[in-house]
Amino acid sequence: MPKKEVPLNHLQQYLPNGTVDAVSDYLQHYKVHLTIARQRQSILGDYRHRTLNHTHRISVNGNLNPYAFLITLLHELAHLLTYEQYGNNVNAHGREWKKIFGQLLKQFIEHKVFPEEIVAELKSIVHNPAASSCAEDGLLRVLRKYNTSGDDYCLIEELQQGAKFKIIDGRIFQKGERLRKRYKCQELATGKLYLFSPVYEVALI
Repeated sequence: MPKKEVPLNHLQQYLPNGTVDAVSDYLQHYKVHLTIARQRQSILGDYRHRTLNHTHRISVNGNLNPYAFLITLLHELAHLLTYEQYGNNVNAHGREWKKIFGQLLKQFIEHKVFPEEIVAELKSIVHNPAASSCAEDGLLRVLRKYNTSGDDYCLIEELQQGAKFKIIDGRIFQKGERLRKRYKCQELATGKLYLFSPVYEVALI
């Protein structure tokens, strides 16, 4: 889908029940320009801080299920709050950002908006979240259960070794052996080898 700004009164279609008011409070208070982006395989969301000519800007992939959308939006809001407090004087995913993101997650966990299996995964990462939600394998596995579309996709770890698969940009690979935490896969058109996360979503050929 193309990137487009989402009116606050349309947020409900992207968020879990009971969360739109709390989210809207943050967006309105900080005058956030929120846009819905097409599916991006490498990132789920993006944040750009305010400048003289622009307000804070956040984009979130529109294909995410409501729980994944909320977690991604909170990830980006944590960047905004970190910038408001520290400017550019701290690391993007340093301890300041980790603390603020953890506090945001706790706020919504306490309001019981997530299923218990998602809560369990969030509690395991809340004190030391990864720089990208894409890096939280356990959380991604659980969140995937709540997808309502894209059933023609599977995780690389679910494929047999030697299976051929296609990624979102159309390139075709063959699954190879696992090296520690990632799978070595060969691109068939070029013979080049790439490492894939076990929870990377692909289409089986």
